[in-house]
Amino acid sequence: MIDYRPSWMDENLDIYRSSVSRFVENEMQPHDERWREQGHIDKEVWRKAGAQGFLCSDIPAEYGGGGADFRYEAVFFEEQWRRGLTGMGQGVHSISAHYILNHGTEQQKRMYLPKMASGEMIGAIAMTEPGTGSDLQAITTKAVKEGEHYVINGSKIFITNGYLCELLILIVKTDTSAGSKGVSLLLMETADLPGFRVGKKLKKMGQKAQDTVELFFEDVRVHQSQLLGGEEGKGFYQLMSDLPYERTTVGIQGVALMEGAIAETLAYVKERHVFGKPLMEMQNTRFKLAEVASLTRAARVFIDSCIEQVVSGELDNATASMSKWWISELQQKIVDECLQLHGGYGYMDEYLICRMYADSRVARIYAGTSEIMLEVVARSL
Repeated sequence: MIDYRPSWMDENLDIYRSSVSRFVENEMQPHDERWREQGHIDKEVWRKAGAQGFLCSDIPAEYGGGGADFRYEAVFFEEQWRRGLTGMGQGVHSISAHYILNHGTEQQKRMYLPKMASGEMIGAIAMTEPGTGSDLQAITTKAVKEGEHYVINGSKIFITNGYLCELLILIVKTDTSAGSKGVSLLLMETADLPGFRVGKKLKKMGQKAQDTVELFFEDVRVHQSQLLGGEEGKGFYQLMSDLPYERTTVGIQGVALMEGAIAETLAYVKERHVFGKPLMEMQNTRFKLAEVASLTRAARVFIDSCIEQVVSGELDNATASMSKWWISELQQKIVDECLQLHGGYGYMDEYLICRMYADSRVARIYAGTSEIMLEVVARSL
């Protein structure tokens, strides 16, 4: 690939990227196969990442974070995903921290953000239910007020970090008659919590090192002080206000994975010989790679603009939705072309491109399906 320096990089970020790259290569890459087999990464790597300052890098220092900005988060995403390392649910952890930062009480910020930044507490968000997907107003998990506590009953499914999480942001109905205004967010410490149960790790097509589970709640009691922001009925607004941040992280992951897939394919076609010469010398190979490289560069420029707008606080939901839709759709097409150039070997799980292909499919579904993204964009026109 032609060397390209993102517009938002500077000398400090160059140094930071070198440190992140070493960490990913030494502490994560050697364990990926084992993590995929066991269905989750080790908790210890979260603690190590926190100790190195790679978690919650854009959370203010007064709350235990790195005191930097979103560009530092982007670097940690990129260095993992361009290597096909999709097991760490950093995006969910980061957005969980931002829900607390942007909407939590002062006590909640000081209680949880330092522990999330250190990796002591792994964050997760429980939205989706067995009977609901994108329609959050249709959730049935209830939190009924009894004295100073909420009593929670229900279940959630497809929860990233759900197996490992120690701090769960739980989306519940506190008023079943109020529609979106009856949705609230509760902060739940999961360790030894009576009535809380983690189901088995779900077997997925891809992203097998990223733990995904179903969660069950049976008369779980949570103190009223754990209501995010301290006011009922604000959950829908709280979730919607941070969507641009979340959707930009998906775009960053997608572009990094595409860049990694092209680099992996370039190395393969230069070594693989067909009809007595390297596959790279075939015109079809050269044209295909020129095409995917051009499209990926366009995606890189788009996501770099989104990153800069997140930093400046100017990114709107429509633009973030455009990037999430287009990049996730393009990601699957780019990786598919790269897999095709690997021939039969591309279909073998031992090859990185095969795993990248399987890992890419869900990007069109999570953080809002492609169809939902198009609806958001259409409403902005």
